[in-house]
Amino acid sequence: MGTACTKTSSGTKYTLFVKTGDRFGMGTDAAVSVAFYNEQGLRSPDFKLGNLFQNDFKSGHVDKMQIVFENHQFGDPAHIELSRNRCGLGDSWFCEVVRVVNVETKRVHMFPIHRWVNPESPIKLKEYDAVLPQYDENVAQRQGELKRKRDLYVPVRNEQTGMITYKDLPPDENFSISSTFDLAGNGVKLLATAAIMNFTVETWDSLKGIEEIYREPHFPVPLGVQNWRSDKAFGNQRLAGCNPAMIRLCTEIPENFAVSESDLEPLLEGLTTKDATKDKRLFIIDYKFLKGLPCLNDREMCAPLALFFVNKDKYLMPVAIQLYQDPAPDNPVFYPTDPEYTWLMAKCYFNLADSSVHESASHLGFTHLFGESVVIATHRYLAPSHPIFRLLAPHFLYLLAINDKAMGDLMGEGGFADDVMNIGAVGMAEIVKRAFATYRLDVEGSLHADLQERGVSDPEVLPNYHYRDDALLLHKAIYCLVEQVVEHHYDTPEKIVGDEELQEWAWFLGGQPKCEGDITAEIKGFPNSGRLETSREITTVITDFIFTFTAEHAAVNFGQYDNFGFPPSYPAWLSGKPPHDKTALCEKDIIDKLPSKKQTLRTMAITALLSSRDNKPLGDFEVQYMYDPIGIKALERFRAELKQIGNTIDERNKTREEKYHWLHPSAVPNSISI
Repeated sequence: MGTACTKTSSGTKYTLFVKTGDRFGMGTDAAVSVAFYNEQGLRSPDFKLGNLFQNDFKSGHVDKMQIVFENHQFGDPAHIELSRNRCGLGDSWFCEVVRVVNVETKRVHMFPIHRWVNPESPIKLKEYDAVLPQYDENVAQRQGELKRKRDLYVPVRNEQTGMITYKDLPPDENFSISSTFDLAGNGVKLLATAAIMNFTVETWDSLKGIEEIYREPHFPVPLGVQNWRSDKAFGNQRLAGCNPAMIRLCTEIPENFAVSESDLEPLLEGLTTKDATKDKRLFIIDYKFLKGLPCLNDREMCAPLALFFVNKDKYLMPVAIQLYQDPAPDNPVFYPTDPEYTWLMAKCYFNLADSSVHESASHLGFTHLFGESVVIATHRYLAPSHPIFRLLAPHFLYLLAINDKAMGDLMGEGGFADDVMNIGAVGMAEIVKRAFATYRLDVEGSLHADLQERGVSDPEVLPNYHYRDDALLLHKAIYCLVEQVVEHHYDTPEKIVGDEELQEWAWFLGGQPKCEGDITAEIKGFPNSGRLETSREITTVITDFIFTFTAEHAAVNFGQYDNFGFPPSYPAWLSGKPPHDKTALCEKDIIDKLPSKKQTLRTMAITALLSSRDNKPLGDFEVQYMYDPIGIKALERFRAELKQIGNTIDERNKTREEKYHWLHPSAVPNSISI
């Protein structure tokens, strides 16, 4: 163990801090050596690294050691060369980063590695290791790295969803040692607690009985218990619930929505639908794409329409619900003026559809599964040295690993979807497929464009839309971070055109297959159908990806327990048939529809696990990839902006009737890791 680098009579001393990757098998027992090159290309001797009587290079550890340059004229290191020998069964080594400190000058040299070090081929990298391919001196090394990545990240099309996935989970994508234990431990703890709470009688006897099952610390009372019957709470679910990007301005009532002017007028504060539409006070959600959805065991799913009105108190209130698309005598329009439990039943069935869309498309499809395409593309086409790889990589952490587990536990036969959701895995897959068929990166995948297209970007038109207001703050901060990095590396159009890695990456994501057998993600709305031409296009695409992996996932994920954890508020399961007339119902009719006690407890355990946060908040990366001065400056600015955003949201929540915490920077992880 030593300290840092100083000129003495015996030479120039450096201290090295070497960090090994935090996954099983990344540590090594091999002999590790390092050499350096100065700006003139002069190579230092090989230095064998290690400390006597210590087990160096263990997974997840940082080792500190000292070396001495005998050549006083060598100067500062500009390149690093890492190598190792073969030593026993545990010789593989994944080095994350090497920090070199000169004691006399106090200068720090950062060499981000993020690679496996193989005995056959030493790794040589420039300081900061952020270089476009056309300027990389180590062409053969770079091409070899990409070839190895393409052998690992093999794309295939998922037969269930139609989206891009991987053939086999690459070993590097597994959870870290600590995260593996935390995830498994938390899951076992929650499921065990739920099992202890199990009941001898499977059915509920009252709504009050459901409200009384929650126990701290694992199962606090979900927010959905509060005022779940009220229309105001139902309207607020569209703005600050876990599926907040569905509401849109109603510019005209669809012809198949058989609302009655006379029934609506008292609900619109005396306005006609024409006047309410003209004043931009009517909003709608139309789930027509659910029509004819296949569900497990022929269970039934509605394809509802719901109309909402912004009243004089600035609240979004539901005023009409039609459960099926085609008007018919047995498909009435339900209104708040109908019998209490009849209207409540209509809201439950609308929320059944909304929760199914949320879990399938908004959550699984357009964050988790969409993310797989980006992760696979980035590893296959951008070398580890690419600045865009280094910008995106912190937001990939555990994404493929959690998907690998989720697709089995969630979508597998007899899994969570089959057990506690009306639609089952077959319905979830079909929703993903149908939603992705119309998805566009430049509309649904772009926050500003999506808000504009839905007509909900103006706070004066749609007040109390907390998701929009907080999301815009985060999106702007992410854009500024990305813009600063992108414009530094692509300061001329020629650098964009000449970056073959970037263009191949763009083609895989947004282009069409070039020949038979090729697979691309075929994301509609990608700039120029798979070609990037300006720094603004690059910035926009990267921003939208990072926003999706961070803020958007946080918005649709972490409210799951507070919504799904109380089935009457946001059911994923309702037994039997939806109502086909306006017969007055009672509380028992609602209870008979709800999931069993066993289903409810399992839902509570799974959604509590999914709503937990064990990872670091946005900007405080578990693994940092950017170390160049421009990147560090951009990150410092980003972190300062996030702190200010947190203060702004704290101030907003002081005056909000219902607090919105899902997009507070301290609550948004860096990646889709749960």
